[in-house]
Amino acid sequence: MTRRTVGPGQTEGQERRLELALQAAGLGEFEWDFARDVFVVSPRMAAIIGIEPGETPAEGGRGLDRLVHPDDRERLARTREADLAERDAFDSEFRHIRPDDGRVIWVRVAGIIVRGPDGEPASITGIVEDVTGRRLEEERRQQLMAELDHRVKNVLATVQALAVQTAKRTTSLPAFLQNFAGRLKALASANELLTAARWRGAAVDHLAAAELSALAPGQTSLEGPELFLTPRAANALSLALHELAVNAVKYGALSVESGHVDVRWGLLPDGGFELTWTETGGPRVSPPGRKGFGTTLLQQVTGRELNGAVEIDYQPGGVRARLRAGAQAVAPRPETVPEAPAPRPPETVAAANGAASLKGSRVLIVEDAVLLALELETGLSEAGAEVVGPAYELEEAMALLDRPIDAAVLDANLNGRSVTPVAEALSKRKVPFVFATGYGEAGGAPGGFDAPVIRKPYDITQVAAAVAGLLATS
Repeated sequence: MTRRTVGPGQTEGQERRLELALQAAGLGEFEWDFARDVFVVSPRMAAIIGIEPGETPAEGGRGLDRLVHPDDRERLARTREADLAERDAFDSEFRHIRPDDGRVIWVRVAGIIVRGPDGEPASITGIVEDVTGRRLEEERRQQLMAELDHRVKNVLATVQALAVQTAKRTTSLPAFLQNFAGRLKALASANELLTAARWRGAAVDHLAAAELSALAPGQTSLEGPELFLTPRAANALSLALHELAVNAVKYGALSVESGHVDVRWGLLPDGGFELTWTETGGPRVSPPGRKGFGTTLLQQVTGRELNGAVEIDYQPGGVRARLRAGAQAVAPRPETVPEAPAPRPPETVAAANGAASLKGSRVLIVEDAVLLALELETGLSEAGAEVVGPAYELEEAMALLDRPIDAAVLDANLNGRSVTPVAEALSKRKVPFVFATGYGEAGGAPGGFDAPVIRKPYDITQVAAAVAGLLATS
């Protein structure tokens, strides 16, 4: 403070400690002397708001209002008048324009009002704090929440459209569930990569590897430059690669061991890119007799989403698809580039002749999402299991561990808490378990446990088959 005296009982050491505390907290102090109508500004406050230290006219509190952002002046004046009339303290935040460099900063001003015998304000002693960083962080958080809300709604709308369109072109419930689950997984893979890059873009090679690595690792080849796509284009390409891969597994090159799929991509002169999918070594190919949703998705939806076009040539020697995308689909290289997804083993699915049998087994379900827990309970019960639980919280799961359990299905995260204590307890009892999780760990099971992982969204038959496999080997 420019003028300060050591008060009664206050030592020089205490004064020094106060000075150091204010400095450490990044605070500047001031005094408003009503009798003399001046602000006494400390060097620390002067450094924060960009004015000279010392005394400056208060003008009834309006002396520094010219430095307040025009949009905040009226609100600040109202708050100040109300506090002076009714309270013994005040606390306000507003934008301040530094006169020395013109920067706009957010400041917090707080103080204690000392009143005279007549009840009128005699002085105010207070502090000033630069809260620009916190304010900017709050704004970023609000922007992120709004962006997240927008993305979630887009994802839900996409999932709804996929469900409706898949249902319209599917003749049986099992076929619908299989086709719909596959498309959901393609979207999940793309979103996992986008999340790792903070939604700034996803690499084409990562998208292709995520879709093809688990299908036929030795029958596919990928080649092209590092190329990143916008979130919209990444989702579109992921779905397109999924449709091509499913057709190749059912009818094309990946339906036989001698077949091969070659995926190549490159930039175009206009800033877009082109990707070619070439199948060889498979059975003889002919154009499909019926146009399903997969074909519609490829030929109409994918092209529009990529601001380009898709051409599919059903040559006798193998399908050849060419996807062209406009420059709008290409994203700059993100600051955070995730590692390439680790090759994942094919996920266990139920045998074609029926669901896995869990007859007589006691299976613990630990899942915090109620709908998923109910789906697991129904599916495992239909497979013959006696369900223990479901447990939705960590404490519920731990309390169920004293019951007879043959196997368990664990969600990795229970309302923000790790399921590790449950997994450790099961491991000590030599009870096998499978993780059914939405987390995209590339390095194996969560927590480093030696356990199968089924990644959400999943088909319930995958979980039942994984549990059956555990019981068969335990």
